Amino acid sequence: MSKILVIEDEAAIRRVLVKILSEENDTYQVEEAEDGLAGVDKIKNEDYDLILCDIKMPKMDGVEVLEAVKKIKPEIPMVMISGHGDIDTAVNTMRLGAFDYISKPPDLNRLLNTVRNALDRKELVVENKILKKKVSRQYEMIGESAAISKIKDMIDKVAPTDARVLITGPNGTGKELVAHWLHEKSERAKGPLVEVNCAAIPSELIESELFGHVKGAFTSANRDRAGKFEAANGGTIFLDEIGDMSLSAQAKVLRALQENKIQRVGSDKDIKVDVRVVAATNKDLKKEIEEGKFREDLYHRLAVILIEVPALNSRREDIPLLVNYFSEKIAGEQGTAKKQFSDKAIKQLQDYDWTGNIRELRNVIERLIILGGQEVSESDVKLFASKT
Repeated sequence: MSKILVIEDEAAIRRVLVKILSEENDTYQVEEAEDGLAGVDKIKNEDYDLILCDIKMPKMDGVEVLEAVKKIKPEIPMVMISGHGDIDTAVNTMRLGAFDYISKPPDLNRLLNTVRNALDRKELVVENKILKKKVSRQYEMIGESAAISKIKDMIDKVAPTDARVLITGPNGTGKELVAHWLHEKSERAKGPLVEVNCAAIPSELIESELFGHVKGAFTSANRDRAGKFEAANGGTIFLDEIGDMSLSAQAKVLRALQENKIQRVGSDKDIKVDVRVVAATNKDLKKEIEEGKFREDLYHRLAVILIEVPALNSRREDIPLLVNYFSEKIAGEQGTAKKQFSDKAIKQLQDYDWTGNIRELRNVIERLIILGGQEVSESDVKLFASKT
């Protein structure tokens, strides 16, 4: 069922349009509004698949309606209805985002073709939005606890923006999953997501890794090399364990954030970059700032949005879902049948002290699947889930 709104102040033309559309296809549900203000009120309160809107109307003209719709529900295609004197304005509405325009009196074939094309376009836009909201199963965030639901809601709000995000939480909680969700649900999803583990790179190499270098910048620099910021151009760079970054590298990251420019090591030439920065740390950065180990100005640049990922011990109600997810995933990886876990086994896992968080839980599930019985029991958990 396609829902269409006709906004037209001339009652005779409005009735004709409603009749033509209603008779053309019995799946078209056609509503009408006598002026722009009434139309916008309807659009605010209802969802439409297509809007046909006259240009010259009292109270609020078609251009103003178009501009309003583009702000509140930009996915709805709008076809403008123009009189002979409105052609220039009609063409201008195309620049403002109208799907098409038709002249009065409307040619029947052109009108119906335009309507069909616009409805097809709306369907594609909706499908694309759904696809964008779907995140690869590899980076799925499993859980329905209040803490995880809050994070998912925050991601949905923040992902479409270019706001910088700082993700905090203990090791093994899944901070990288949050980073992947932010990227895959963003407008930059077609661009690269470049991950940098700042703790794994020696301090003397971190600047070269992030910003690149020119030939001869240091002993082993035998050719020019682009850094991670350049590789992430048009996409997202994920700076994991940013609390382990050297102060000199922090200063350069701060400049990149302030000016959207970087310099390769050994060069004074600026390179413009268009990169969204998402960072993560398991450290208390405010304490690091007090101890002079982290720049306060960089912290405030990074922590525009702060997302705290809880420890697994704080969301034990998610453990049954995680057990089911990991057992299915591991069985798929190993080409074996998925094992069932008894209720007592799951209760035992919920009572366990998960100091290693999600990462430890996954390892334990894998061990239980390999070493446990046909159905993983409470005794299996006691035997194979030990920390030794």
